[in-house]
Amino acid sequence: MDSAAPQHAPGTPTGAPPFTEEIGATLRLTLPLAGGFLCHVGMGLTDTILLGGLGRDALAAGGLAVAVFSTLTMVLQGFVAGIGILVAHAQGGRKPGDIPPVLRAGFLLATLAAAPLMIILVWIEPLLLAIGEPPELARSVAAYDLILMFGVLPSLWLAAQRSYLTAMHRPRVVMVISIVALLANGFLNYGLMHGVWGLPAMGYLGSATATMLVLWGMFAATTVFMGREGLTAAVSGPLKWPVVKELASLGWPIAGTYAVEIMLFTAGALMMGVLGPASLAAHQVSISVASTTFMVPLSAAQAANVRVGYHMGAGHPIAARQAGHAAFVLGVGFMAVMAVIMLVAPHQIAALFNLDPGTTAGAEVVGIVIHLLAISAAFQVFDGAQTIAAGALRGLKDTRVPLLLAGFSYWGVGFPVAWILGFPLGLGASGIWWGLAVGLAVAALALGWRFERLSRRILRTAL
Repeated sequence: MDSAAPQHAPGTPTGAPPFTEEIGATLRLTLPLAGGFLCHVGMGLTDTILLGGLGRDALAAGGLAVAVFSTLTMVLQGFVAGIGILVAHAQGGRKPGDIPPVLRAGFLLATLAAAPLMIILVWIEPLLLAIGEPPELARSVAAYDLILMFGVLPSLWLAAQRSYLTAMHRPRVVMVISIVALLANGFLNYGLMHGVWGLPAMGYLGSATATMLVLWGMFAATTVFMGREGLTAAVSGPLKWPVVKELASLGWPIAGTYAVEIMLFTAGALMMGVLGPASLAAHQVSISVASTTFMVPLSAAQAANVRVGYHMGAGHPIAARQAGHAAFVLGVGFMAVMAVIMLVAPHQIAALFNLDPGTTAGAEVVGIVIHLLAISAAFQVFDGAQTIAAGALRGLKDTRVPLLLAGFSYWGVGFPVAWILGFPLGLGASGIWWGLAVGLAVAALALGWRFERLSRRILRTAL
């Protein structure tokens, strides 16, 4: 275990380190995780830029195909997120023998989860035709996703490895491999699209091939690292079905939580499309900014998962509660700074997307972006708070109630408010985004309240 692992003073009754020490340990987990996530975002941005160079049709087909693949794999990765929870508890409880069965169970669940997604990708063309997509676009998307289908398994196996390595306090390897993958993805995308450096010219399908190859490369590189560190022994051995059952029980609500939030933002994009191309374009620009800044609190949430779980495994509920608070301070503090930047420099942010305010269409999009970034200042603070609260709750092995709270917040509050403000009350794009912000605010308050209440209850029981 590296220096990120908690160190407690001998004889301390609570086992809780000083808050500044907890902040430092959480930060040492958060920063490399954020680096890895930002590289993932960079890979998607690289794909989009290079596909755009092939023309509108290539960008449309590749963009939709990647959206389907990325959305579904992100949801399914929730099934293996419980690996980090169980490994962290075993680490804290000084039970190394409990760790290998968790990783084996995680690989099994990842493999099982891959099967339905691969079937969907094989049948994506008739599914797209059934919802009214143009036949030519459906064929192009299907050809792209058929290649990405071969990247489903490494994507989910890699998610299992990342969850395991984070809980083992080895997040730096995740970042290093992600940086190399970002560079390799750019070279392979360009080479396979245009047929340079001795590579075949595959057009827009070269982007899909590059992504698939990079995913296999990342999985292989992570496996090699684990072997050098003596961690691959955890993969071999018999399955323990009670561990598989517990991991599945923790994982499906996490996947469900991912799904209800993703569906809310998908619904938001669809509502923006009804308002017209300018609103939809402004939404895409604003959500790109918001999604990028979100990578830091998402990383803090995963750090909270590990830190809270570690302290709970060690039998120190005060330290676990403190770990949740430390992640909250870091993640929400960062988002508060980003909110200020969005408020004071919206024109400069919009300029990064090469929008031309000198044209009528460009000026309309920029005007909407300015309004949405102002709303995003509140939007992102709440989004950061809710994901960190959810991560801290996972460290307490609490995943089902957070799913219910998130579902109510997003679909019982957020979506209706977005629709009412956007259409009946006529606020348009701003109204839709205020609705999304309200949903995230309710989720942040509900999940934060849940963590405070549950951690206090555990603390009283322990005392």
